[in-house]
Amino acid sequence: MTTEAISSRLPTGAIDTSGPRGPRPKSVTIGRIGVYAFLILSALFFLLPLWVMVVTSLKTMPEIREGHLFNWPALLTFDPWLKAWDTACTGRDCNGLKPGFWNSVKITALSVPVSIVIAMINGYALSFWRYKGSELLFGILIFGAFVPYQVVIYPLIIGMRELGLFATLPGIVIVHTIFGMPILTLLYRNFFASLPIELFKAGRVDGAGFWGIFFRIMLPMSVPITIVAVILQTTGIWNDFLFGTVFAGRENMPMTVQLNNIVTTTTGIREYNVNMAATILTAAVPLVVYFISGKWFVRGIAAGAVKG
Repeated sequence: MTTEAISSRLPTGAIDTSGPRGPRPKSVTIGRIGVYAFLILSALFFLLPLWVMVVTSLKTMPEIREGHLFNWPALLTFDPWLKAWDTACTGRDCNGLKPGFWNSVKITALSVPVSIVIAMINGYALSFWRYKGSELLFGILIFGAFVPYQVVIYPLIIGMRELGLFATLPGIVIVHTIFGMPILTLLYRNFFASLPIELFKAGRVDGAGFWGIFFRIMLPMSVPITIVAVILQTTGIWNDFLFGTVFAGRENMPMTVQLNNIVTTTTGIREYNVNMAATILTAAVPLVVYFISGKWFVRGIAAGAVKG
């Protein structure tokens, strides 16, 4: 009997509590089992190298030479971690990763706010204050995101040398700001373009100008996309090796450059446990950033980062 027929036979004023009819959908299906099996196998596949690095970093060199790659260490030791951090040789110096860590912190802490502030203003101007030639400028800016870094390294070296900024901390900060600008501007421009134009018009009616609308309306609403930009810039700058090698200089070498120097040092015995510990220490900051702010990253992307 259909729902309409049941309702027609009910007394006047009575409530139909019969609810929907028919078989309940199956909670376990072959397709769902296949999807979960694929996801579990993929997770194990990608976690396997991390497991190898962790267990190798906790083993002694005699145990590593036995060749049991995946086994948990029989004699647990944290000496490789202490050596990687404090006394491992990175070329001529034997100060470990500690100097490189603080150099990476300085470079990231200066580059991320500068690049985000400039990109935020660019995206805001290109969304609501379009001027003649703004679309052409935006196209050129986006084109810069697809230019290989290696193509422009030599001109940048010449320019930085003429300005007296080559191999200095301000120089590497400027380089990271320049190369982070295209993608960050695209993110902010698309986010602001997805906002209702009525907000901008209401601000103009109330007498607000360029900076008034930006600070009172746009800036408070751009928190989700700013979180995305911070995550992208922080992980990108922290993981950078090319610019750190070329532009940072010996006194400002980031952690990735120090890691490369530890791994490629050929003096004496190659200590695989120290190399693995140094690798995990270098990758720890991006991993922590993603683990802590992963859900905000997804929310920021969904809030307009890929719209427009």
